[in-house]
Amino acid sequence: MTSGKNQSEQVVLGKIGKTYGIKGWLRINSFTSPPENILEYESLGVSLGETTRTVRIDQSKQQNNKLLVHFDGIDDPETAQELTGANLWVDAAALPVLEAGSYYWHELQGMLVVNQQQELLGKVDSLLETGANDVLVVAPTKDSIDTRERLIPYLREKVVQEVDKEANQIKVDWEASYLS
Repeated sequence: MTSGKNQSEQVVLGKIGKTYGIKGWLRINSFTSPPENILEYESLGVSLGETTRTVRIDQSKQQNNKLLVHFDGIDDPETAQELTGANLWVDAAALPVLEAGSYYWHELQGMLVVNQQQELLGKVDSLLETGANDVLVVAPTKDSIDTRERLIPYLREKVVQEVDKEANQIKVDWEASYLS
């Protein structure tokens, strides 16, 4: 999915879970695809409330389909526990450049969704990964045609006709009367 709206934008790549063991290891929930891609980043930002810091993964392993990591300098469970629940992020500029016509999810979030009849259906609130295809969760805005939330499949050319980053808009072949 091309790199970013605002090059200093923070893109969340995962979330830190529970501690693992006595040497400061942590479980992480990676939002990258595949999940191991989060290991490709030399350093990651960590945000907990108003506090941010930079961490570097120095070791990782898979165990029971869980991704476990060790951060440089965090060597005990007490220090690791302070990071649980934190988001892991990078600046958008650090993301790999995608091929033309592909977009990262964070680039689509907030875009207005308009159908072929020029009806404003709402704006992209989030995306769902269903296995078959991604789905745009389109929330109503004060200017949209109604107050319905819509689930619109992200099927290029079939449903999604155009993504216009300059206009901050996605054009879809989707009737206002379609059930979500």
